[in-house]
Amino acid sequence: MKYIGAHVSVEGGVSTAPGRAHEIGATSFALFTRNPSRWSSPAIKEAEAERFKANCETYGFTPDRILPHDSFLINLGAPDSAKLEMSRRAFLDEINRCSQLGLTMLNFHPGSHLNAIPVDDCLELIADSINRTLEVTEGVKAVIESTAGQGSNLGYSFEHLSAIIDRVEDKSRVGVCIDTCHTFAAGYDLASPQGYEDAWNEFDRVVGFKYLSGMHLNDSKKGRGSRVDRHELIGQGTLGEEFFARLMADPRMDNIPLILETPDPTQWPREIEWLNSMCK
Repeated sequence: MKYIGAHVSVEGGVSTAPGRAHEIGATSFALFTRNPSRWSSPAIKEAEAERFKANCETYGFTPDRILPHDSFLINLGAPDSAKLEMSRRAFLDEINRCSQLGLTMLNFHPGSHLNAIPVDDCLELIADSINRTLEVTEGVKAVIESTAGQGSNLGYSFEHLSAIIDRVEDKSRVGVCIDTCHTFAAGYDLASPQGYEDAWNEFDRVVGFKYLSGMHLNDSKKGRGSRVDRHELIGQGTLGEEFFARLMADPRMDNIPLILETPDPTQWPREIEWLNSMCK
């Protein structure tokens, strides 16, 4: 079964997210548990955490259908030691917030070398950051998001994802979120029928479907291999409707959160309805 949703607002508190997801016809959702543009945010009050859990139960959202996203400031591969320490502290706080809310996954962008250190050194730092966090927490899986490879961002190749996973000590607590726009912009030919099969076969060979924990469903404003991260509405970009119809009919993407991050939230109910109509 496909669990399709969107990254919803938490205006008014995290407890409002399940209701907003329900209103747009979602069966999964994503959210920020803190301000994504600040290094620190007020703690979640216990009463608010309990309201979140109660609302999830009311609307039928179990933890395996919820994919929270971490702060945009965090760089777990930061070459600067001070920024790396700030990122690690913030990432730990993100994991702890998920635990407080009864969630079992945290989606994050792996990191950037900022043209200051070799790629492999940055991948090592990212894995070390994950290991340090997992060692002092429990119950929440670190879910690495694929990137478009814009600037010095890593995670745009399946080999990058595999290299990080290989270095993570507790393999049961690491996963991958494939963003369709990012992966297409990174150069993987998801749009054509043969390219679709080839890309997913390569993913399975290099990373493994057992690590696929969620997906972000976004069409792309830019073309394949552009390395530019620009989301577009479903069917209105360079990936096109046929790709998403093919994805919805693919059983390999069953039973994980499939999250829209398309640029117009008013279109999410329509997009969710259309994606559901493509499921077989």
